[in-house]
Amino acid sequence: MYTNQNIEKVENELKEILDEKRFRHTQGVMYTAAALAMRYSQNVNQALMAGLLHDCAKAYSDEEKLNLCKKNNIEITSSEQKVPSLLHAKLGAFDAENKFGVNDEDVLEAVRVHTTGKANMSMLQKIVYVADFIEPNRKKYSNMEQIRVISFENIDKAVFYIAKNVLEYLNKKGAFIDSLTNETYNYYSKFKER
Repeated sequence: MYTNQNIEKVENELKEILDEKRFRHTQGVMYTAAALAMRYSQNVNQALMAGLLHDCAKAYSDEEKLNLCKKNNIEITSSEQKVPSLLHAKLGAFDAENKFGVNDEDVLEAVRVHTTGKANMSMLQKIVYVADFIEPNRKKYSNMEQIRVISFENIDKAVFYIAKNVLEYLNKKGAFIDSLTNETYNYYSKFKER
């Protein structure tokens, strides 16, 4: 389905769209997703493509995100209206399909939920969610090294600790919290002691 050639083609296109720092992060997520896919016996090329495309809509301004979503009938929740940067995930899934020709629903959903997560994610969706947090270029959050280790031991437990970390960070900043982030935390909390 995904070949080295079409992964490389998308990577070259993204290099032109994203700024240098975002592109470096994208590559980090792509390769971390591949490593996690190997660990959990998943399709490596599928993980490479999902990791590569996860932030493909990040370069749009908040105003562009809102306008493009309205133009393309992409639902905008009240959370996303308040924090339009969240729309890069939904818009990214749209662009992955319409600009980059991806028709694999699991890849599209992995892009769509990589920021907030959701309850009962597929393995690929968990891989991209986790890879986005633990990739080597990512700013060091509290417990980062521990979460990196856990990610390769028990991915569900890693999802819980990442959601917990994100909620603590957003609460400390007094930032808005999307309901899906709470849903992810609540759903994966049953894995925290496993």
